[in-house]
This record gives sequence, C-alpha cells and structure tokens, in this order.
Amino acid sequence: MAYGDRGDRKMYTITCSECGKEAEVPFKPDGDRPVYCRECYQKKKPRRY
Repeated sequence: MAYGDRGDRKMYTITCSECGKEAEVPFKPDGDRPVYCRECYQKKKPRRY
C-alpha cells in the first residue's frame, strides 16, 4: 500500500459530539470517547508551531 493511499480503508459514519453533524471517520468509535467531524476536530486540536 502506497503512502497516502486510503482507497480501501473502511469508513464509519458518526455523529459529531460537538456540532451533531454526520461525518465519516477511518476508525470504529468505541463509544467511550467523543468523536468529531473534521471541522470540529481542527478547532479542538492544539496548534503546532
């Protein structure tokens, strides 16, 4: 599998814990931790300097 090739990766539909929007993530949520859509995740993750 080439770097960045995610063609056959299984995606899971989630409801964002922050905004309630439906989104897809490349992992199976365990139900114990919140999951976020791309936009909310970008807002929450720490900035890299």
